[in-house]
Amino acid sequence: MKTFDELNQKLGGTEKESNWKKHPNGGGWIHVSAKVDAAAFIGPDAIVWGRVSGNARVYGDARVYGNARVSGNARVYGNARVSGDARVSGNAQIYGNARVSGDARVSGNAWVKSPLFIVGSRNSLCNAKHGYLQIGCRCEKFSWWLGKEALKFAKDNYYTAAEIKEYRAYVKLFIAVGK
Repeated sequence: MKTFDELNQKLGGTEKESNWKKHPNGGGWIHVSAKVDAAAFIGPDAIVWGRVSGNARVYGDARVYGNARVSGNARVYGNARVSGDARVSGNAQIYGNARVSGDARVSGNAWVKSPLFIVGSRNSLCNAKHGYLQIGCRCEKFSWWLGKEALKFAKDNYYTAAEIKEYRAYVKLFIAVGK
């Protein structure tokens, strides 16, 4: 976004130009309430309302807002969002369509990316959190979904034999490539 009008359009058209400035290292948009170190890199399409310090880099269409902090050598990029009281530090990388919010802490060499998501024939499946799989409204550990309890759950909810086979294959895929 080269102009304030482009930024304002992206944010819904309600911003005042006097509340925004371009960061000298990268040309990204910084709200006047934001605290961003001069050494940090804020790419031309990034938007920051929060805090960015150290050698951190925010670029692509990424946004950092609320009381969120990005520090150290952390990278936030792509369409990622860091908000609330979330902290991203160290060499952590947040990218894709990932969302880090609330009081989440991501540090060290962590990599956070969008969770695996599959639309099955009956319900969607999502890698809801580390080591867990959500199918429909039920969220359980990976191992649970391969056990007797899951089979009972499927039968109690009238899954057909073909659907049970389909979803067991999905569970195995999540175990192999999920978080």
